[in-house]
Amino acid sequence: MRVLVTGASSGIGAAIAVAFGGIGADVTLTYHSGPDRAARVAKEVERAGGTATTVRLDLADHEGIRAVVAEHGPFDSLIANAVRWDQGTTFTTRFEDVPAQEWTASLHANVVGNVVLAQAVLPGMRAKGYGRIVLVSSGIAEEGTPGSGPYGSAKAALHGLMRTLAWQAGGDGVLVNVLAAGLTATDSTPVPQEVRDAVAAKIPSRRLSTSEDVAALAVFLGSAANRNLTGEILREGSNAARSAHT
Repeated sequence: MRVLVTGASSGIGAAIAVAFGGIGADVTLTYHSGPDRAARVAKEVERAGGTATTVRLDLADHEGIRAVVAEHGPFDSLIANAVRWDQGTTFTTRFEDVPAQEWTASLHANVVGNVVLAQAVLPGMRAKGYGRIVLVSSGIAEEGTPGSGPYGSAKAALHGLMRTLAWQAGGDGVLVNVLAAGLTATDSTPVPQEVRDAVAAKIPSRRLSTSEDVAALAVFLGSAANRNLTGEILREGSNAARSAHT
C-alpha cells in the first residue's frame, strides 16, 4: 500500500505517517520546512514496520505538487494534512483588519493547493479502480473562532471539495472523506492545561484526543478497512458533539 501524507514532519501528520507504517505501508511523507524532523519521522515509520520517503512540498507550488506525485506515485491513499497557517493574525484580530492578500495566499495554498493535489493523485487511483482520499479539516470550519477567517474558511471549503470528489470519483472505487480534528495537543502545538480542561469538560469522553487518536481514524478512512464510507465528515472525539451535525 502506497500512501502520501502531507504535512507529516510533526504533530498529527507525523502520527498519521507512523500509524500507516504500523500496517506496513510505503509512506511518502512531505514537509514544508524542517527536513531533519521529517527524517526522524521517517525512521519512526520504518521502526513501526513500514517504508518511508521524505520530500519537500509547498501547497502554494502547484507544479511542485504535480512533480511529487509524478515521481513518487501512483498512490493508493492520500492524507491531505498539510496547511498554510494564517499569517499575522491572532484571536483578537478584527475581521476588517485581515488584509486581502492574506485571504488570497491562504485560499490559494489551502484550497487550490489541495485541489491540485487531488487532481494529481486521481488518475492513478482511477486506473487501479481503488483509492482513498482523506482531507484533514478542523472543528473551526464548523464552530468558527475569532481571528481565524482565512484558515477557517479554507477548511470549510475542503468540506465542499470532499462532497464533489466523492461523487466524481466514487464510481471508480475512490472513497473521499473529511477527518475533522478538534483541539489536539501535539508536539508542535502545545495547549495550556487550563484550556485543555475547559475544552475536555464539553466533550462526552471528557478528554482531548491525542495525535495517535486522530491517526487511527486517518488509517481507517485511508485504508481498505474503509469499505464504502464516502462523502462524510468524521469528527474525532475532541470535536464530536461540539460542531453542528448536518
